[in-house]
Amino acid sequence: MNAIIIDDDPVAIDSLRKKLASYPEISIIATATNGVEGLEAIIQQKPDILFLDIMLPDTSGIKILNSLNEMPEIPSYVVIYTAHNDYILPAFRNHACDCLLKPIDDSDLKIVMDRFRDYIEKGHTRFSGKRGKSSSDKLIFYTNTEDFRIVPIQDICNFKYSPEHRCWHAIAASSNKPMPLKRNVSKDAILDIDECFVQVSKRHIININYLMEVKEGICRFYPPFDKIDDVKVGRMFRRKLINHCCNL
Repeated sequence: MNAIIIDDDPVAIDSLRKKLASYPEISIIATATNGVEGLEAIIQQKPDILFLDIMLPDTSGIKILNSLNEMPEIPSYVVIYTAHNDYILPAFRNHACDCLLKPIDDSDLKIVMDRFRDYIEKGHTRFSGKRGKSSSDKLIFYTNTEDFRIVPIQDICNFKYSPEHRCWHAIAASSNKPMPLKRNVSKDAILDIDECFVQVSKRHIININYLMEVKEGICRFYPPFDKIDDVKVGRMFRRKLINHCCNL
């Protein structure tokens, strides 16, 4: 598999090159220290995997991602790597496939490479399976009687019903804790929000665009929701979920 590294720091490029040497299936065919040279290399070489730094001297990794979004013929698995957590969510919103934080930890890189192998084996592309059509719709969550929060639908991974609070909670990338919905919001109302939401158990409704696989009855999600491991697929909902996936 061919790889390209784009980073304004030659030391960082060399460090990542050495780490990738542990993966004999990866061949680094080009490197670049600025966006112009990097984008030219991507267009010419069409790499299988791209390691893209966010901060570049002439542009940003997010802008390069936006350019690649207009070129679906380039099937690169894009890994954004950065020293700043703040850039991770914008990267995923712009169809990055994965993220790494600098300095790159060997165990984190291994997780990314394992995901990349799975992605290749299953024949995914950067615009299928992982993301569906983006929705510009938003939901309002009332944090108390006066304050509220507006969250784009595309940022929500799943809804979970809380018997204790007798209401549904949303798990979203833009919030570090579940956000409660009003008690009068039913599961049918949630399912009617967008066709991307599918019920997988009595207590869980998921965003199908984030679903990576179902393993041993547990839903596994793409980053930034890959730490969620408590969403089980109920027997009564399994066939409907499979049918929904087949119609993507």
